[in-house]
Amino acid sequence: MLGIKSMPNQHDGIMMWFEVSVIPFINQRDIMQFNRTPSEYKAMSIDYHNMITIEPGKRSGKPCIRGLRITVYDVLSWLADGMSRTEIVEDFPELTDDDITACLQFAADRERQSVIIKAL
Repeated sequence: MLGIKSMPNQHDGIMMWFEVSVIPFINQRDIMQFNRTPSEYKAMSIDYHNMITIEPGKRSGKPCIRGLRITVYDVLSWLADGMSRTEIVEDFPELTDDDITACLQFAADRERQSVIIKAL
């Protein structure tokens, strides 16, 4: 199931429509997460700082999960390709659901800290 929401936007006197969000629902568990209260989300959060490791000699210094040779990028790309959390854990039993959440939190924090520098 795909949820798509569009909104009108006016630019230079021309009315345009653009896509605001595309939300893929992978399974019933993921759909249920949207019905949680803010306190439930806060209780769900984990501290990824001890779960995501960076070692210069491992996977070219890319962020890995708990010292394994599985990178944050690997997990994010599997999710982007449509794999569910359950499928990832089944294919890679050394990973847990918390590891996947840690990857998402790490990526969100890295994106939040990104800075755009304007060229002169």
